[in-house]
Amino acid sequence: MKLMLLAGMGGAIGASARYLVGVACAVWFPVSFPWATFAVNVIGSFLMGIIVAAWMPLFGGSPAVRVFLATGFLGGFTTFSAFALDIFELSEQQGLLSLVFYVAGSVALSVLALGLGLLLVRTVLE
Repeated sequence: MKLMLLAGMGGAIGASARYLVGVACAVWFPVSFPWATFAVNVIGSFLMGIIVAAWMPLFGGSPAVRVFLATGFLGGFTTFSAFALDIFELSEQQGLLSLVFYVAGSVALSVLALGLGLLLVRTVLE
C-alpha cells in the first residue's frame, strides 16, 4: 500500500510537470508540432538515466525511491522514459532479437491499437 501511494504521489507531481511543459511549449513554440511530447520524452529519458545510474545507488536501490521517482514521477511525466530504459536493459541482457521485437512490436502494435480504438468508437458513434 505504501508503494502504491508513493507511485500515486509521484505520478501527480509528474503529470503536473508535464502539464507545465505543455503550457510553456505552447507559448514558446506556437506551431503545429508536438513539442511538449517531444520535450517530455527526451527530458524524461534523461532523468530516468540519472535515476537508474546515479540516484538509485545512492539510496541503496530503495524500492520506495524507485517507485516514487521512476514509476510515479516519470510515469506521470512520460512513459517513454520507461520504454527507453527497457530498450537499454534488453540491449544489455537479452540481445538484438529481443530488442528489435520489443521496439518494433511496441511501436507498431501501439499505433495499430490506437487506430483500432479510434475506428471502433468512430464506427459506433456514426
